[in-house]
Amino acid sequence: MKKVMPVRSKPKIQEWKAVPLKGSFMVLALLGFFISAFLITDSAWRLAFLLVFTAMFVASIISMTKADIIPDR
Repeated sequence: MKKVMPVRSKPKIQEWKAVPLKGSFMVLALLGFFISAFLITDSAWRLAFLLVFTAMFVASIISMTKADIIPDR
């Protein structure tokens, strides 16, 4: 007798949505970028911090342009 394998349904892929971030997140990204660029002397750490703060800044820009508007209550 042949075994019948159960058919698995494909999971539904949800649409990507941007999350609204606070303005202080962008300020922290800018401040951290400039502090890293001018005050950190070790080049490896400087590059690592610059990449992190650049990613934060890009995330805040995406959040500003793509996130849904949340009404004030």
